[in-house]
Amino acid sequence: MHYLERYASSAENLRRVLMRRVYRSAELHGTDAAAGEKAVSDLIDRYRRAGLLDDKAYATARAAGLHRQGKSARAIRQTLSLKGVEEETVTAALEELREEVGSETDLAAAVNYARRRRIGPWRPEENRESNRERDLAALGRQGFSYDIARKVIEAGTPDDLEREDVY
Repeated sequence: MHYLERYASSAENLRRVLMRRVYRSAELHGTDAAAGEKAVSDLIDRYRRAGLLDDKAYATARAAGLHRQGKSARAIRQTLSLKGVEEETVTAALEELREEVGSETDLAAAVNYARRRRIGPWRPEENRESNRERDLAALGRQGFSYDIARKVIEAGTPDDLEREDVY
């Protein structure tokens, strides 16, 4: 319960965290880890029934947070998958994000990332051309397509990207 008070988590991620503790304790005390595995499974089932663990709510909130940080849909999908969220739940969370943000979720995330990192149109004009390739690479490493990265980096001013008709 202490872990869930501090961190939002998927059921599978909580299972991994608790099982690491079970294995460490079993090794230290020389006990059987199978009893701990059963206790962890029962605990996770109880938390799911009580509503303390909800992978759909976790995925939706985490996807929105990662989008605000400037993560692409591809990076969000990978992050949630690594946390043990099922593929259909990830797809539903991304679809909900798309409905909330608009059809151009990756473009909006790329704009958020560029603003946060102060690249592209947020970079001083005298440094923009010399850092063009570096800025494109930074967006590419975040999982954005070349077309989206180029659209963000080649924008004249931040206002060109932040207009509603761009999205």
